[in-house]
Amino acid sequence: MLVTYAAAVDRCCPPARGPVTDPGYGDATADPVVVVGIVERADGMCGGISWLADDDDWRQSVVFARGISPEELGLRMGGVPGSVPLPITDAEAWQLVFDLSTDDDYVVRVGTHGEWSFGVEYGFDDCSGRLADISRKGVEAIHLHPSVDHPPATFAYASDGVDVSSFGIGEEVWRWGNQPDFLLPELVAAGVLHPDGEYARPEDEPYRDRDRHTLAIIEARFGLALPHLVLENEPLPGLVIT
Repeated sequence: MLVTYAAAVDRCCPPARGPVTDPGYGDATADPVVVVGIVERADGMCGGISWLADDDDWRQSVVFARGISPEELGLRMGGVPGSVPLPITDAEAWQLVFDLSTDDDYVVRVGTHGEWSFGVEYGFDDCSGRLADISRKGVEAIHLHPSVDHPPATFAYASDGVDVSSFGIGEEVWRWGNQPDFLLPELVAAGVLHPDGEYARPEDEPYRDRDRHTLAIIEARFGLALPHLVLENEPLPGLVIT
């Protein structure tokens, strides 16, 4: 069973924040409007990944992949087929991780939205070292890691078996990978960096605003979205990671 974003979109909307930037807001037929990085429509459609910046409980890494199914993504993340026989909720995934009677220290729940499959990691495994392999054979893969113990959160992008570009969210001046400047045009256009790669935003900017801004850039560049309340409440297929 796969619970898609579209199937439960009317339940996933976080509260809107900040000023509405599109006069079409309130018209159910209007195009999406951006409310501080959250894509929202009057008919209940919303999405994106920017809400992660406002989530005090963001402790799970997320891997996105375009070009493979959610089941294949789970396997490429190290999941064992059949290791979790039934779909599980967020709370049930954490129960598996903290159950001392098993060796299930790492668990992934998988789903899909649009062109992207996603996998949410539970435990303290970190798929950043596997991202190039996840992207093999023409696949694109993105890893968002909250780095709870060692901020900042990080972004990484791989394609066709190559680590393309990575950086810290809020520390975009330090970039690495085969093409470290892959997202530099977007970061410059959005006012995060100067063309020379130096930081352009206010030094005293609140970190949530800073992180939300960069997540919105990544969200728009790749067309990413995570169904917030679906992730928390709906059962999704799960696998134990080895």
